[in-house]
Order: sequence, then structure tokens, then C-alpha cells
Amino acid sequence: MPEAPKNPSEDVTLEKRNNRALQFLEDVTSNADQVQRRVLAEILSCNANVEYLQRHGLNGRTDNETFKKLLPVVCYDDLKHDIERIANGDASPILCSKPISEFLTSSGTSGGERKLMPTIEEEMDRRTLFYSLQMPVMSQFVPGLDKGKGMYFYFIKSESKTPGGLVARPVLTSYYKSAHFKDRPYDPYTNYTSPNQTILCADSYQSMYSQLLCGLIQNQEVLRVGAVFASGFIRAIRFLEKHWEVLCNDIRTGILDSKISDESVRESVAKILKPNPELACYIELECRKGSWKGIIPRLWPNTKYIDVIVTGTMSQYIPTLDYYSNGLPLVCTMYGSSECYFGLNLDPLCKPNEVAYTLLPTMAYFEFLPVNRIAEFADSGFEPLSMTGEQDQELVDLVDVKLGEEYELVVTTYAGLYRYRVGDILRVAGFKNKAPQFNFICRRNVVLSIDSDKTNEVELQNAVKNAAECLLPFDATLTEYTGYADTSTIPGHYVLYWELSRNGETLIPPSVLEDCCLVIEESLNSVYRQGRVSDKSIGPLEIKVVENGTFDKLMDFAISQGASINQYKTPRCVKYTPIVELLNSRVVSNYFSPKCPKWAPGHKQWCSCSVQE
Repeated sequence: MPEAPKNPSEDVTLEKRNNRALQFLEDVTSNADQVQRRVLAEILSCNANVEYLQRHGLNGRTDNETFKKLLPVVCYDDLKHDIERIANGDASPILCSKPISEFLTSSGTSGGERKLMPTIEEEMDRRTLFYSLQMPVMSQFVPGLDKGKGMYFYFIKSESKTPGGLVARPVLTSYYKSAHFKDRPYDPYTNYTSPNQTILCADSYQSMYSQLLCGLIQNQEVLRVGAVFASGFIRAIRFLEKHWEVLCNDIRTGILDSKISDESVRESVAKILKPNPELACYIELECRKGSWKGIIPRLWPNTKYIDVIVTGTMSQYIPTLDYYSNGLPLVCTMYGSSECYFGLNLDPLCKPNEVAYTLLPTMAYFEFLPVNRIAEFADSGFEPLSMTGEQDQELVDLVDVKLGEEYELVVTTYAGLYRYRVGDILRVAGFKNKAPQFNFICRRNVVLSIDSDKTNEVELQNAVKNAAECLLPFDATLTEYTGYADTSTIPGHYVLYWELSRNGETLIPPSVLEDCCLVIEESLNSVYRQGRVSDKSIGPLEIKVVENGTFDKLMDFAISQGASINQYKTPRCVKYTPIVELLNSRVVSNYFSPKCPKWAPGHKQWCSCSVQE
């Protein structure tokens, strides 16, 4: 296997380190097939004695063909019993020969239950290596990033423990609390404005406040800004809009606000915070201006780009980011999940709608389920949660995917997931040597559905975007939204919760919001429209306008239930009863589509990424 880049602590020049990292990427992508076969052999040989593999008759064999013949393709529910045994304290080798060190939790934003993904100690080394590759790639496009700092808003969530005593926490919380992050040697690429203590503060208000304060104090040193998701970064800017006066007072006096009570945070900030009336006046002047357009380069004038995920549902935040940044480049560097880290964006300055991730063949063993097969299963009414026998031969290896085709990602990991359906739909956008590059299309199981209709998040987002244009003449914009399939009515119907921002005093006539309902319905697929017009199986779409701040309350609720502020994304489809109740409690007005959308018999449109487990 190609040699991994050396540890950053080694006494080598930054240029040599970057070159090693880039050569590593060149080697593993040029030999993707060989690397993948070696990865699979390593996983299977290391775990030959585990109960799961023996249960399926693998008996120590490590070849690709036997693996595909005997191992089923699975979803979380298929592994739930085994995972619960581990969580309850069974230390026998059930899924992995090495001890499960902790569980990594899924974000858990669209349902009540959080998934537990097993991991092992060595995975932290693999993730650290993965992180170490990002800045060498970025430095090819933006030179001089070692000459300043990054202002990133990173957060942790207090972990819980399973009945068997294993820690369960989000993947990023695991990383930030590890020695790999806390005790990292000096590296100009991980030189952040936020002291570790501010990131590791479990109180989200104190963490956000102190990180913003440290970023403002060091504003001239900041070369790049970001968060994990676009929504998290925008939340930080909106926090600044609410609290800039108190922050400026801290900077003017050199005394940290008394609401920040965490002693480790106060001590770390005290090393940076000194009286600076001139800087406080500068920040005040910018924040008092009527418009916050371009506030990022105004307050952090040396910023070269914004580092956030803006693919998938996060793309709706692009206009807001452009507004705050005056069009600074939006950079998506990586693609990963609680199950595994997958790939890097090797062209980071591309347009957000062109982002393609190169899957690194060393991270896991990758297979791909063609989405037309998923569509066939769904059309027949069969949910393929576990597939064996000849069906599995249809899965495609990493190097065999076809340009332009869409697939669901299936992974086999070092930590004990075998042929596991991640649920992400990807489209092949190109190749780096022999390794494919993928656009992220959508999550397979985030949909609205009443009858035979299945609306995926991308389709919903486009429909909502079309409808929101009706608000522009009234100086209003759509701030946030989510959807709910309301089956309490006969027939059931889609409900969309909208939070609006009004920049002027002009009222929005009810007829305009009714038209918004119709525009959304006109934008949805023909299966939905047939249900509305011909089958009468779907009722008129409803928009419920909610109070300002509702989606902040929704995020606070999710965090109180165990979601990570770092991983949180506004769910585009809600089902969990307490979330629906929260939204309904804040409705100020509601509107229905005034008539049926257009639909012509004989036309069928299938969105292949709309299957729901």
C-alpha cells in the first residue's frame, strides 16, 4: 500500500510535508483497485474470527468473490441486535476482533432515535491522516495559508454512556476530545483563533461567545473562516448580530463578560483579551451600519475563503453566505459520516454545485448499489433491507462505476460494518486517475410521502426555491423551512413550515402564500401530481408560517435531545411527534393550495433517489 504522509511533528519543511501528502493521494488514486483489494483482505483477515463473519460462513476467506457471495447488504436495523449486545457490555468479538472503543452517534435530527456506529482506536489515526491531507490540497490553490490563522466554529456535545459503559458521542466530539486534537503539535494549518478550551466547552452559548470574541480580537490574522455546515456558520453570524455590543465592551475593557462562567474558558481567553478601544470602535462602526452585507470581509479583511459544507440541503444557504461574504469562495473540503470518512474535494475552489469528492481507497472498502436497481425494488413495493445471493452481484466496485451514473454508497469498514448501506446517493462526476469522483445528490431516506408519491430532499428544495421567488416583490425572504407528511387528514397532505424574514413593512397578501403552495405542487414530480389530480390520494399542500426564531428553537430542542451542534442540520422532513408539536405551537398563519396542479395522463417521472426505508 502507498506510504502514508509522515506525522506533522516530524522535522520536515512544510513544502516537503505537502508534497508527501500530494504524492500519497497520487499513489492511492493511481492504484485504487489494488488498494481496495488489499483493504478488504486486511479487514477480513483481521476480523476472521468475529461472530458476524462466521455466522455468514466466510470461514477466514478474504477474497472479493467469496465476500460478495456470502455477505448480505445490510441497513442499520439488520445490525441493531448485534450493536445492542455490544452496547450492553458483551465484549466478545461480535463485529470486530479489536475492542470497540466507543460508539459514534448519527446526528439524529429527523427522527427520535440516534444510531450507534461502532469504532476502534485505530480509526482515530485514520481520521487524523484524512484531516492532514486537506490543507496540502488547499494550499495548491490558495498560497500563504500558513501565514495566519483559521477562525472555525467548532463545538462538542457531552457524551453519554451505554449500559455496558461505552462512550457514545458524535464523531467530531470524539475527535475534538481526543489527544490527536487536544495535544496536537504546532502546525500552521491547525492554528485556530479559538483556544481548545473554548471548543471543548459543553455550554453552547459560552462556547459560541468565546470563539467569536477570540476571532474578533485576532481579526487581522484570520485568513479563512468556517464551520462544519453552512447552517452552523450562519448561526455564528446571527449570534454576532445579537451580541456584538457586549463583545465590543469586552474588547474595549479587556474584561470578559460575567455570563462566561467556565473557568477554563475564562483562563484561555484571558491570555488573548487585552483592552483595545480602537478595535472595539472599529467593530462597532461596522456592526452599526444599516446593512450586514459583506460583514465577513469587513470584520475579517484578510479572509480568503469560507470553509463549510454547502452540498445537499446546505446549498439553500449559499445566497446568505454570499450576502455576508461579498461572494468569497465557498469551499467544501471533505465528505464523511459517523460510519467512515470517505473522500476529499481535490478542486476546492470549484463552484458549490460542481463539488465532487474523490473517495480515498484506503479509508474503507467501497461498493455501489445502482439507483435504478433501488427504483426497481421500490416500484415492486419491496424494501431491500437485506439482499443475498445473485442480487448482490449487481453491486459495483469502486473502480467500476460509470460516469454520470447514480449509486447508493455501501461500505465495509475496519471497525466492523460489512456491506453497510450508508444511505447517500452519489453521482459519478469524473475520475482522479483510477479513483472516481462523486457529486453528493441526496440522502436516500429523507423524503415526504403520503401514498405512492416519494419526494426527495433535492426535489423539495427546488420546489420551495421556486415558490420563495413569489415573496421577493414584498421585500420578504424565506429564512428556513421543513416538511411534514400529515396523514391525520383524509387524504393526507404535505405540510411545509416556513419562517419568513421581512425587510420592509409591506404585508404579504394571503393569496401570494396560497400561490406559493401551488408553485410547490407544480414543481413536484408527476407521481405526486397524479395523486393530487387523478387519484385524489393526496390533499392540497399547506404552508404554515411560524414565528421568527422557531428554527432556532428546533435546533435547541434537538441539542437537548442529544444531537450535536456541530453535526446539526435542519431536517427537511420531520416525523418525531415532539418536533411536530413544537412547530405547530408556533404557527401564526396557514395557507392551502387553491387548486390542483397541472398533470397530464401518460407521463411518468421517477426520482430514483427517493426510496425510503
